Order: sequence, then structure tokens, then C-alpha cells
Amino acid sequence: MAGRLAGKRAIVTDCNEYAGADIVKLFREEDGEVFAVDRDLTISRAADDLIREVGHVDILIANFAYPHKYAPVHKKSDEDMEYAMRRLFYPLHRLTRAVLPQMLERKRGKIVVVGSADSLRGRSGGVALYGGARAAQHGYMRHVAMEVAPYVNVNATAQSYVENPTYFPKAYQETDAFRQRLAECPAGRLATGRECAQTVLFLAGPESDFFYGQVIPFAGGWTV
Repeated sequence: MAGRLAGKRAIVTDCNEYAGADIVKLFREEDGEVFAVDRDLTISRAADDLIREVGHVDILIANFAYPHKYAPVHKKSDEDMEYAMRRLFYPLHRLTRAVLPQMLERKRGKIVVVGSADSLRGRSGGVALYGGARAAQHGYMRHVAMEVAPYVNVNATAQSYVENPTYFPKAYQETDAFRQRLAECPAGRLATGRECAQTVLFLAGPESDFFYGQVIPFAGGWTV
């Protein structure tokens, strides 16, 4: 039996960061033709180059991440602010702008923003710029979704407490800081990367054809 993504061509960005590797693995198990991308997408022309090289794209998974430094907001510089937007927001617009014409011409396509729960709930610890950039992703996504509905489905996740190499590496999980943070999660554990990837698969596959501009929290109850 063919998988959910049989015959579909998908791009997954930052394939070695955040949820990237788990998404790539699951999508390939579901028979998708996956282009796992680890190139620098902060370069302004990189998005156009990527879409041109891949050609036909049915699914865009905008998975962006960077190992930000925790610091109080009054100690964050303009360079920190610009870097957060260059890593998380600017590539989202550039890739969306590059891929939408072909999706709209075919009147079909899926764009999934792999976002963060830090856009849905404030927390201390020096993540204001990161959370702000993640909120920009979700705000942008909602407006794009309304522009391109009903032909293209644009949706997002809002994840936290998911085991991944960028924000919850093994070394961090051995610290008191991690244990204190985990105590705030109703689930009492980290989700596996595969569990998160299954939510992304739902938004990329046929089951989400009636979803437009939705943000699905995936944070073990932390956003309630």
C-alpha cells in the first residue's frame, strides 16, 4: 500500500536542526520524494535558487532553527535582533514567495511552518527575541493562508518539549535547568521527534485539506 505522500515532492529545510531529521525520515517512510536541505537560507537569493533547482514542489516544510543565546532583553543587541529574524522569518517569506506561484497555478499545495510554542505563551529566561521572531512566523502564516485559500493549505505547529538536537540535546537534559523547565510541562516528559513529525505529516498530508491558517500546539499541555 502506498504511503500518504506517494507521488508528492517535499522540501524540508534545516534538515539537521530542530525537527528536520525526524520529518525527513517519516516523510520518506510515507513514500514522499524528500529534498532535505541544509544550505544557508539567510542569503537573499538562496530561496529562489532552491525552488528553481528542485522544480515541482508539492509540500514545503519551513523548519527553521538556530541555537540562540539566552540573555535578558535589555542585553540583546540590534545584531541579535536581526539575526533572529534572518534565521527564522526572512527565509520563510522568501521561500513562500518563491514556491507559491507554481502551487497557485496547480491550485494545490501545502506549506507547513514548524514553529515554536514560545509564540503562544510568554516565559522568562531570556527568549524575548526568539519568541518574537517565532510569533512573526505565525502571524505571517495566518495572513498568507487567507490569501491563498482555498487552493493552498498553509498551517503551522507550535512545538516545545520535543527532543531535538538544537534545543533539547542530550547534554542539556542532564542539567538542573532542564529538570526545572520540564517540571512546567504537564506531560512530564519530552515528546520524541517522531511524535512531532507525525503532527507535521498530518498538516502535509490529505487529512488536513480543510485546515487553513491553523497553529497546532505540540507542547505537552504547556500552552493551555
